[in-house]
Amino acid sequence: MADPIDIRQESERFALRGVLLVPAPADQAFAVFTDALASWWVTEYTWSGPEHLADLGMEPHAGGMLYEIGPYGFRCDWGRVLTWDPPRRLVFTWQIGADRAPVPDPARASEVEVLFHPDGPERTRVEVEHRHFDRHGEAAEGYRQALTAGWQELLTRYAAAVTHGAG
Repeated sequence: MADPIDIRQESERFALRGVLLVPAPADQAFAVFTDALASWWVTEYTWSGPEHLADLGMEPHAGGMLYEIGPYGFRCDWGRVLTWDPPRRLVFTWQIGADRAPVPDPARASEVEVLFHPDGPERTRVEVEHRHFDRHGEAAEGYRQALTAGWQELLTRYAAAVTHGAG
């Protein structure tokens, strides 16, 4: 079982950070985070909703998109991979606005960095930092506060997926 998840609103005003331990080597922890996104992402957080979501994924390379596929094959990209360095580091843009509308301009998007640190042969410390909320404009602070609970739920589900062998 994974250790409790620690989500903190860091001293940087427009960032939050989560740290958790998962019972898997770093390559497996990275694979579940990236290849098995649909196994742990909260489908209620998608535009398609749980009843219409066909797929949720991440293209595995720098420049690749984070996307969802909804009804009738409709695809909505909601992030772009900036750094793809398995099994150590992943950075992507978060191109979802505080109003849950797509943010096409990556310069107006926040950013998520995920680090995977081996902690012995069968355990990995995963650090998630969601930063640059200030790029979301006037709603930045409220959005950061709302996503503190959102990331808590996402990382709890991610830890369960790793524990149960998703990926």
